Amino acid sequence: MSGVLHPPESVYNLIPKEEVHTQKPPMYMSKFRPLVVLEKKSTKDAMRTMGPAKVEVPSPDKYLKKHSKEPKLPEKTQCSKEVRHIYTTRKPSVPARTDNPPLVMHTKRDYIKTTTLVPMKPQPTFVDTKKGHKQRLENSGLVPKYIKKKDYGEVPEYLLQRSEEEQRAQEEYDNFVKEQKEQGAMKHLSDEERQAVVEGLKKSWDEVHHEYQGLSLVIDTLSKKAHKARLEVAMKQLENDINLFERFKSIYIPITRT
Repeated sequence: MSGVLHPPESVYNLIPKEEVHTQKPPMYMSKFRPLVVLEKKSTKDAMRTMGPAKVEVPSPDKYLKKHSKEPKLPEKTQCSKEVRHIYTTRKPSVPARTDNPPLVMHTKRDYIKTTTLVPMKPQPTFVDTKKGHKQRLENSGLVPKYIKKKDYGEVPEYLLQRSEEEQRAQEEYDNFVKEQKEQGAMKHLSDEERQAVVEGLKKSWDEVHHEYQGLSLVIDTLSKKAHKARLEVAMKQLENDINLFERFKSIYIPITRT
């Protein structure tokens, strides 16, 4: 068979079908159509609303000439001629070698040295208006001036109190040492002995600090926490002893009797 496709055979295809003709409704026509056509014809004139514009035809004498569209410079006046004469005058000639130069006042002051010796520093200013008016920042009240304080130049009370406490502690220590010395129970350390004691204390502190640095990063047991606390207490005590021996020059220690 060829490649022509035939509709499938059916009983209904054998019965002839009646052709049904559909009748379209008549096209809508406005009842005002004749009035519109009549009004359009009565009001329409040639070139009344559309068409070329009515422009006056240019005269044959007014043809486009050369350089007619270039801008023209203003005419020369007497004032412009005088200004041009002023700017075009010749400069004075170069003085000859035999001419005597005008006298100049000589001074011993070295301006270059004076300007480079102490350079001028710009004064701090601030702008207080939208037009850019500047004023000196020193007299504006925006920066503190400590010389105007009531207690300027006076020693603070906490320093006086600290110095009194140190003086009282020194007096108490001297009295205690004096009493122990009278009883024969104290011994005065020389500078060499005191320095040797300080060096020994520092060496002990380095050993304890080295051991403290060797602790584990995670301290999660009671024994580790207690060991860390003992090392911290030992380093603090050694630091206090070192400060004590370095602060006081005259040190008395108790004599141990056997």
